[in-house]
Amino acid sequence: MWRVVRALAVAMIAALALAGCKNEKAEHYEGQAFSFTVYPGAQYVAALTELDKRAATAQKPNEPPPPIAIYDTDAPLDTVAAWYAKSYGYEKIASDATNNLSAAKPPAYYRVGDLQADVKAIEPLLRQLNVGADISKAQGKYRAVEIESKSSRPRVTLQRPYFDVTKSQVIDRTMILMAP
Repeated sequence: MWRVVRALAVAMIAALALAGCKNEKAEHYEGQAFSFTVYPGAQYVAALTELDKRAATAQKPNEPPPPIAIYDTDAPLDTVAAWYAKSYGYEKIASDATNNLSAAKPPAYYRVGDLQADVKAIEPLLRQLNVGADISKAQGKYRAVEIESKSSRPRVTLQRPYFDVTKSQVIDRTMILMAP
């Protein structure tokens, strides 16, 4: 279920709507400390981080929100992705999730998406959270990188550009979302 929350978080910020895993056991993060490794020069995006925490609470009202942190940077997506892959100990970033049709999903991989389609998918959640975003402004394609969590380090999702639902605008920066 946390995969759904993480996906909604990215969707709210980065217009990502991923299929949920509703049958997974809920995880509790009390007492679990994550080490958020921040890309040098990245800026903390407080408004989007708090909105993601609200989204997590809306999805699971009886549980505390998971540890989430959102940053962004002017650095190119490929540069940030290579830095995170190296810091997590992953040799390379696969070109996609299929990893050359391998049965095993790679720990780090690229993907692409459409901002408008992803934001449209979370429109009901935005209404529930009373976020008056103008989703018609979510135009264009994006590239993203998914980096699998490792020990006490969270999963990292990178995306460029991303749609900021708090400002109703496409931001041409690399967003860094760290969440379980």
